[in-house]
Amino acid sequence: MSLLAVRQLSAFYGSFQALFDVSLEAAEGETVAVIGANGAGKTTFLRSVAGVLSVPAAAVSFAGDAVGGRPAHELAERGIVMVPEGRRIFPSLSVEENLLVGAYRRRPGRWSLARVYALFPALAERRRQPGPNLSGGEQQMLAIGRALMANPRLLLVDEISLGLAPAVVKDLYRVLRAIAEEGTTTLVVDQDISQIMGLAQRVYCFRKGTVSLAGRPAELTRERISAAYFGL
Repeated sequence: MSLLAVRQLSAFYGSFQALFDVSLEAAEGETVAVIGANGAGKTTFLRSVAGVLSVPAAAVSFAGDAVGGRPAHELAERGIVMVPEGRRIFPSLSVEENLLVGAYRRRPGRWSLARVYALFPALAERRRQPGPNLSGGEQQMLAIGRALMANPRLLLVDEISLGLAPAVVKDLYRVLRAIAEEGTTTLVVDQDISQIMGLAQRVYCFRKGTVSLAGRPAELTRERISAAYFGL
């Protein structure tokens, strides 16, 4: 049984429809990639799964329960935790205080301040500094660390490489691989296809709010991905 099963999910911003009958699965411990151009609906999809947008209950199933439309804080308590696009660091809080915010609705589990600092030594060194004082890459580390403090069962990561140098992105993907190796199911949205294809066991391409391609990375040629990405 899939840990996450999304069935014919449609999502709206007011009268504007952003997703059209999207279906996706993620097994326990699996890393799933969602790719696609800007405006394809990737972020809307994550927000729908995380409880930020209201969707029909039956459209999202988690660990066998229909959870679509439930509030984000309730889903966090169940183990669905999101690293948002743009990091969303609390500017008035220190690095450590930002991490502790992530533990407010925490589940029992292995992640703690000590483990997050072991994963991200740069955060330990700057734990007393304000979050905005960090570099872009360090802020992304902080956003991931904050999510881990909730002990997620399903980690949603939105645009992990956005605005970051290639070397930093490579380091962040090493971190995602380490998190996945500990058994956390991970759903990653990114446009860095070269990195994400090396991490995921399953890939979905979105285009204009629909799934235009799905499969295992070994099954997907560059030509098929390009056609699905751009509608060629």
